[in-house]
Amino acid sequence: MKELIKKLYKNDVVRYVFFGGCTTMVNLVSFYILRKAGTELNTANLISIILAILFAYVVNSKYVFQDKCETLKDHIKPFGKFIGARLATMVIEVGGVWLLVEQFHMNDMLGKFATQFVVLVLNYIFSKFLVFTTGKK
Repeated sequence: MKELIKKLYKNDVVRYVFFGGCTTMVNLVSFYILRKAGTELNTANLISIILAILFAYVVNSKYVFQDKCETLKDHIKPFGKFIGARLATMVIEVGGVWLLVEQFHMNDMLGKFATQFVVLVLNYIFSKFLVFTTGKK
């Protein structure tokens, strides 16, 4: 079993799916807590996305794509690209949640969850090919 886990961990797609799931949980749990606390839909959505973006940068840089940034200065350029890419997918997520919940009257948690699939795929593509390229051939 230990060997299987090591073998799977060598695959960046497997690592991305695992840590993407963790990021999604940060997003969904913080959204749920904020909504239960009475926070307005769009505000709760934006805060939960920001928390997930910060978490995702750390785990994607360190564990998923194993970027070779060694100093804080090394992280500036990829972090800027990461934020730019995540802002693009945030627009899709915010618009998608608004459309599904406000216009199609879907349950807010279901609407939030449904948008995560599109966002997950786009974030992987952006991260792999545009953001985490330091130290790669």
